[in-house]
Amino acid sequence: MRRRDFIKGIVGSASAWPLATLAQQGEHMRRIGVLMQIGADDPEAPALVGAFSQGLAESDWIIGRNARIDYRWYQGNPEAARAYAAELLALTPDIIVVSGTHGAITVKQLTRTVPIVFANVADPVVSGIVDSLARPGGNVTGFMPNDFSIGGKLLDLLRQIAPHITRVAVFRDDTSPAGIAMFGVIQAMAPSAGLQVTPVNVRNSDEIASAVEAFCP
Repeated sequence: MRRRDFIKGIVGSASAWPLATLAQQGEHMRRIGVLMQIGADDPEAPALVGAFSQGLAESDWIIGRNARIDYRWYQGNPEAARAYAAELLALTPDIIVVSGTHGAITVKQLTRTVPIVFANVADPVVSGIVDSLARPGGNVTGFMPNDFSIGGKLLDLLRQIAPHITRVAVFRDDTSPAGIAMFGVIQAMAPSAGLQVTPVNVRNSDEIASAVEAFCP
């Protein structure tokens, strides 16, 4: 699914949970805080903003009429995520929509009352964002693209593609709970697949390129 369509889906379902309740209280301006894990200058940013506004409009939440959106862009930086989350909460939003594990964890730490809708979180249970998938609990709900069990399936796929490999580099962000947890699953499954896995900590595309050269000289 394209990320644009995914964002629309978030608005059309999960975020409608608290907003629908608010609508019953009368037609006046509602404030939505949005904490994005990409940068405002990211090429995908305009499409995501447009999809989000369109999804709201399809649920009768019109920007400038009965809804206002405040965006913050933390670019995967945990410190920036905390600072921007605090800024958004200071604006007293009716709801916060957040993408990425760092952002979701941070917002949950800062508020137990403002409704939170998350997206692009690999496993919200393992990350401690929700109590369970069936009953998230508290003030948090959202979407997950996959769970960490997919790590073992990735090794199976590698084996099918290249049956003679013995060494595997696992690129991860070692500051992300999701990155650490996913590597743990892959590491646990590696012996049964006859593979040796090595964690490679990267934060950006430049580090990825140099890490590939170092692993495959």
